[in-house]
Amino acid sequence: MMQRLFQRKTLFAPSPGGTVLAYLLLIIWTIIVLFPLYWLVVTSFKQRIEVSSGPFYIPFVDFKPTTEPWHYILVGDLSNDTLRTFVNTLTIAPVSAFLALVIGAGSAYALVRFNYRPRLAAILSFIACVALAIVTATLGVSWQIALVASLVVFILLFQTIGKRFGRMLGNGDIAFWMISQRMLPPIAVLIPIYILFQQLHLLDTHFALIVSYITLNLPIVVWLMRDYFLTIPIELEESASIDGASPFQIFRKIVLPLSVPGLVATFLFVLVFTWNEYLLALFLSSAKAQTLPVVIAAQNGVRGPQWEYMSVLILIMIVPVIAVAIVLERYISRGLLIGAIK
Repeated sequence: MMQRLFQRKTLFAPSPGGTVLAYLLLIIWTIIVLFPLYWLVVTSFKQRIEVSSGPFYIPFVDFKPTTEPWHYILVGDLSNDTLRTFVNTLTIAPVSAFLALVIGAGSAYALVRFNYRPRLAAILSFIACVALAIVTATLGVSWQIALVASLVVFILLFQTIGKRFGRMLGNGDIAFWMISQRMLPPIAVLIPIYILFQQLHLLDTHFALIVSYITLNLPIVVWLMRDYFLTIPIELEESASIDGASPFQIFRKIVLPLSVPGLVATFLFVLVFTWNEYLLALFLSSAKAQTLPVVIAAQNGVRGPQWEYMSVLILIMIVPVIAVAIVLERYISRGLLIGAIK
């Protein structure tokens, strides 16, 4: 009987016992994955005493639900902060993710279809001249004079030292350098970024956060879309080129439509990274440009964690991302396999 229970009828059909075991494991895993969301929803309808003296699992059985946390967040004392930070997050995250996708997709396509051979000496000379301009400006020299002087020094270095060293970099070196920027922890560059926007008088603005998030997420966009563009047959683009299409027309009318699954999956990745980002939002914003993660962290104040209020804020924060994922679900399954088949 046990042999018949776990015996397959065909090569690709699971046995009855295997089917039962697979569904049992899937049910257990589903409960593990969804239980934190259930606990958030339940906690958002509890009072402070029920949160601290629990755990209580089932509404109307273990405890009497209340809408007081939702009223406090949406209508009460915290309603203005919630609405303002939600609008800020809803503006900053999608805009920065979209711009990073636009810039990154173009850069990734260029790295796949065009050959770049920059001289290593020229790159090092440029970096040195940028550092010279920054140091000169900090010493009190006007930025216009510092910029012109650094440009002259770069031209002299490029025409003399730059041409004597012939080592060149390739597209793979450029791609690796970009993804290495994503490996760098944001806290390592937090102080320079803060000083930069402080000197530009752009602290606590949407612009500062959008630019920072684009810079932070651009490497991952380039890396993911580069692998996806490699899976598109180049013969399609060659045929269009023979018919007279320009490189921009090929990219816009052929490559982009074929890359929709990759673009959608990459956009969702970047959107989630930006939506949940806390460190830069904490240091670059104070009141006007604050996002939801900063407000949620602020609830863990001097009075200790206020879990019922935090649960409401977290639910408000994750619902839009879940909605976007549901709407774009039919593209995500293909986009997640970027570069998996080569």
